[in-house]
Amino acid sequence: MNQTIRSLVAFLACWIVLITTAGAAERPNIVIMLADDMGFGELQCLNPRRGKIPTPQLDAIAASGMVFTDAHSGSSVCTPTRYGLLTGRYAWRTRLHSGVLTGGPSLIAPDRLTLAKLLSAQGYHTAVIGKWHLGMLFDGKHLPKKVPVGAKVTHGPIDRGGFDEFHGFHHARQIETWIDNDVVTETIEPIEMLPRLTKSAVDYIESRKDKREPFFLYVPWSSPHSPVVPSKEWQGKSGLNAHADFVMQTDDSFGRVVQALREAGLLDNTLILCSSDNGTSGPTSKIGQLQEMGHYPSGDLRGSKADIWDGGHRVPFLVSWPGVVRSGSRSSGLVCLSDVVRTVADILDVDLPDNAGEDSISFLPLLKGEVEHERQDVIHHSVSGYFAIRQGKWKLSLCPDSGGWTGTRPSKKSWARYEKEGLPMVQLIDMDGDLGEQHNLARDYPGKVDELRELLEEQVNRGRSTPGLPQTNDAEIVINKRPGK
Repeated sequence: MNQTIRSLVAFLACWIVLITTAGAAERPNIVIMLADDMGFGELQCLNPRRGKIPTPQLDAIAASGMVFTDAHSGSSVCTPTRYGLLTGRYAWRTRLHSGVLTGGPSLIAPDRLTLAKLLSAQGYHTAVIGKWHLGMLFDGKHLPKKVPVGAKVTHGPIDRGGFDEFHGFHHARQIETWIDNDVVTETIEPIEMLPRLTKSAVDYIESRKDKREPFFLYVPWSSPHSPVVPSKEWQGKSGLNAHADFVMQTDDSFGRVVQALREAGLLDNTLILCSSDNGTSGPTSKIGQLQEMGHYPSGDLRGSKADIWDGGHRVPFLVSWPGVVRSGSRSSGLVCLSDVVRTVADILDVDLPDNAGEDSISFLPLLKGEVEHERQDVIHHSVSGYFAIRQGKWKLSLCPDSGGWTGTRPSKKSWARYEKEGLPMVQLIDMDGDLGEQHNLARDYPGKVDELRELLEEQVNRGRSTPGLPQTNDAEIVINKRPGK
């Protein structure tokens, strides 16, 4: 049996399981909104002491449901987090071991179960409005920047993501390229993108008002990622800088979607999840300037986008679900964006096959206010491909610095200096007592270093971090990475 046939058999088996296990479970509408480069400390409700940007809409969503204080994206940069959200699988198990995609074939394999495919099998209409950034071809080719109107899109949200509908763009370098479903339909100015996405999301909700089937709407916003282009009405509103203005506009877009649900009479039967793909970008936000004015985009966390430190991947995570999630509630439970797939399956009482959601753990017990929660550990990944693993209060990072853009960037020269000075080449942090990751305890607890390294290696090599049959990673994975190798 060749690989194509094996892939088809695996996909059909997965689809049959999803259809035959569908019961009469409650089927809420599901809306997931994902900011782009919005750190943990950008929201007032998460950072009241060191946050200076008003975020009234996200704060209202938080007040209406549950605020998670220990939630993480699957990576400290864009593409891998989006892969994990839609598949329930860590992206470093694919061919992408560092950085992000700028185009080319999709990171999602044809036979890979996605959140949209899961929900389609349960009778949902599915739509994505926003930034895709998981690979895309135009007329069968990789076009890095300018894309002609009329170009046919493949490897995108429709044929690889499994969505019924798509309106948006691929990634920031092609932000002028507007796509409807699988065709490039026009070009727009970057400053028009966020308002256009907001209107499209509102229009979609209005179109579902009188439909009987439930819907899944995924809204990966374009902002506050660069280009930092707040609309004229938002320019200067923060009193800080353009990034802060853009955060305020993004907050408003979250609120407009919620208001559309309210006006359509759909809010009471809709699960809303709001988060971000990673921390705030230091360079494009001018983070030093913001900090001088008293605003800390990562709150009390160390680092920002791209880093292995928690400022790179601990993200805002808010869930509102009337009648299920208690308003004004908070959870310190450990969760990851990859957990959404298993949580949705749990809500719908669907059993996933072994070759789906390999790194996904349901947080439905947390939403219901139950004490028990299965996730005991999580694997982090930096832009340069450096690993960390967190278990309980302990976090082990397999690099001596940020592993990203903050501080000394990974290089042969910097690592040689660390070794020459006899500094630890890993970081062991007690996150309960040292949220800012200032005190490396690797030399004090060598046994804990070994224990966590072994746990990381076991989860990498099993092809999964959850119970089930071992699976195969898509490529060889280097766990103990060194610069230039």
